[in-house]
Amino acid sequence: MSERPEQERPRGFFDDVAAVARGMGTVFKQTFRKDNTERWPQEIAVVPARSNIGRHRLNRHDDGLEKCIGCELCAFACPADAIWVEGEENDPENPVSPGERYAKDYQINYLRCIMCGLCVEACPTRALTLTSYYEMSFESREEAIWDKERLLEPPPPLGTDPVDREG
Repeated sequence: MSERPEQERPRGFFDDVAAVARGMGTVFKQTFRKDNTERWPQEIAVVPARSNIGRHRLNRHDDGLEKCIGCELCAFACPADAIWVEGEENDPENPVSPGERYAKDYQINYLRCIMCGLCVEACPTRALTLTSYYEMSFESREEAIWDKERLLEPPPPLGTDPVDREG
C-alpha cells in the first residue's frame, strides 16, 4: 500500500489579507515605539570599566623605561597587518627599555586596525594595552598612522576632543 501525500489547501484571498495584516502590525508596532536616540557628544555615556574598546597605549615602567622590548610579537599576531615594529639593540649606558632590545620604530595604522585585541594578548611584557578612549577621527591617511610617541601618551578624558565641542 502506498500512502498518498497530504495535499496542501490552496491559498485563498483571506490568507493573503491575514499576511498583509501581520506585516502591517509589525510596521505599526515599530512606528509608534519610543525612540532610542543618544545625544552624543552633549551627553557622553559612561563606558564600563573593563570595556577596552578604544585606542592602544604603549606603557612605561615606574622608572620611566618603556615596557616594549621590540619583540614584534604584536605585529605577528595582528590579523589585519596594522602594526609595524622595528626592534633595535639597547644601549647599555643609556637604555630605553629594561631588556636587551627596544622598539626603535612602532606604528599602528588605525585604518587597518580591527580592534580585536590579539596584539595585547601576544605582548609578553604587557607593554601594549587597549584603553577606553574611542573618540578617534582622521582627516587624512597620515593622521591615522600613530607612531611610538603618540602611543606613549595617555589618552585624554572622553568628551575633551575639540571635535566634540563643535557638535
